[in-house]
Amino acid sequence: MDPLDRIAAALERLSPPPAPAADPRAHPAYRWTGEALVPTRGFAPLPLDRLIGIDRQKAALVANLTRLAAGHAAQDVLLWGARGTGKSALVKSAVAAVQAARDQNSGGDLALVEVTALDRLPALFAALAPVPRGFALFVDDLGVDAPAEARALRSMLEGGAEPRPANVRLLVTANRRHLMPRDIAEQDSAINPRDSIDDHLALADRFGLSLGFHAVDQDHYLRIVRGYTQAHDLPFDADEAVRWATQRGSRSGRVAWQYVVDVAGREGRGV
Repeated sequence: MDPLDRIAAALERLSPPPAPAADPRAHPAYRWTGEALVPTRGFAPLPLDRLIGIDRQKAALVANLTRLAAGHAAQDVLLWGARGTGKSALVKSAVAAVQAARDQNSGGDLALVEVTALDRLPALFAALAPVPRGFALFVDDLGVDAPAEARALRSMLEGGAEPRPANVRLLVTANRRHLMPRDIAEQDSAINPRDSIDDHLALADRFGLSLGFHAVDQDHYLRIVRGYTQAHDLPFDADEAVRWATQRGSRSGRVAWQYVVDVAGREGRGV
């Protein structure tokens, strides 16, 4: 046997076998590796009432996911806006809220699937299509500077040769509403700049539900901090919380949580 073949065979014997695919009906949340569903360990999102100042977005997303869980028509969702304003947190919390309502009322069933391998989405669609359950496919922080990735996703949202299963919808977060790069070099080099702009807008247009998240002011930021400190029985110091945000040059739910973690650490507590 050729030495390279022997080395390859030895490596195959040493490498662990791939993990078996998880039962798509058994867990509240999964990761899609591109080859198999893997259960998410410790899926415990924040309660919805802990997400402050985004009541309209919460209501719209929960209503849409409730329809998906019940097997009714539902929209793909784009959550766009400023960093750290609760887009990703809302996706997970809304799914958990629908799951909790199902447990109480014996309603429809729903699972979250976090997706990073967009080129393997067709295989995921095929795996989920026969499952009697709704699936919210979560694409976090879609990169607008990767046109091939955006075009692939656009084709899967609408216009592909094979339709998506009715029990699968996409939830995508991005920092910008129209998923367009700020660099205008591509537009400058295009034969018709309008064609380049339309190409980027075509992806955003394919989401039936678009939810905006905006930078928070100081009062909103302090309300978020107060909510976290009350939930964890920690001291609330508005002046210190404002200094924390000022030092980081940003006010957001993420910054508020980072401050609360710091407070908990100083108090000798966990969160």
